[in-house]
Amino acid sequence: MKHALRVGVVGVGHVGSLHAQVYAKLRGARLVAVCDVDRARSREVAKRLGCQALTDATELIGLVDAASIAVPTSLHHAVGKTLLDAGIHVLIEKPITTTLAQADELLALAARRQALVQVGHIERFNAAIQTAKAHLTHPRFIEAHRLSPYPHRGTDVSVVLDVMIHDLDLVLALVKCQPVQIDALGVAILSTSEDIANARLVFPTGCVANLTASRVSDERIRRIRLFQEDCYLSIDYQHQSVELARKIGRTIRRKTLAVRRRPPLDEELTAFLKAVRTGTTPLNSPGQAGVSGEEAREALALALKIEQAMRSSEFGVRNKKQKKQG
Repeated sequence: MKHALRVGVVGVGHVGSLHAQVYAKLRGARLVAVCDVDRARSREVAKRLGCQALTDATELIGLVDAASIAVPTSLHHAVGKTLLDAGIHVLIEKPITTTLAQADELLALAARRQALVQVGHIERFNAAIQTAKAHLTHPRFIEAHRLSPYPHRGTDVSVVLDVMIHDLDLVLALVKCQPVQIDALGVAILSTSEDIANARLVFPTGCVANLTASRVSDERIRRIRLFQEDCYLSIDYQHQSVELARKIGRTIRRKTLAVRRRPPLDEELTAFLKAVRTGTTPLNSPGQAGVSGEEAREALALALKIEQAMRSSEFGVRNKKQKKQG
């Protein structure tokens, strides 16, 4: 094996600390440093994993070949720009940025510096999705629910950018086109942006997707259902399980598919490091070599259209007024 890649993590809150833990155990990787504006947090994670503790992303320049960026979404652009300009390969947690202009700037900078950009749409690496792919050919109706209790993190953006974007990325990867019609509603409850949202998407293929995302629910649900003329698939991301119902003659036969469960984050970071080491770009196929910056931009573009549809609806306008009055 070639020399280990030097890696770092910027932002070691809940998600970033998980990235650091995985890097610390991956073959072919050497966790050099973690970085967080919270000096105590940076030191605690660094001590536990045996690496340097930093407080500024610029300190990673010259120390690492690649890094994960797990700071709040509003900072993705600034931190990504700093690292990419230094030629450091990056895996940015989803969404890539908060605006398309920011995403385009990062992608152009990466091209100039010959650096790789991947984005943490981790469900592409879910073993349940990988198992279901063999049965998916032409989805006609998709229904997704992604619900969880209030996280007290990631609330600098709406639930669409924070949570629903996982399912948007998967739907785009499966349908392979942008929708021609979007209807959406959203409500801000505990934060200043939408905490619960529903979107109905109509694609030129005839496929319809109905997606619900919430960060103010009592229970945690991660599920997507896909319907085709010949079969129905129910996928539970959380438990990595797949149920298949297929029409045979006049009967419906159901079975639970065998899934070889494995940690999606391990798979994602392994693929990222492999892409960095080999100089390959991500394939436009779920879970084979990560999610490219270009694919992540497409998911962001759709998420922003959904936000616009939510906020331009009569209910969205009324909800905005109520928040101001409150």
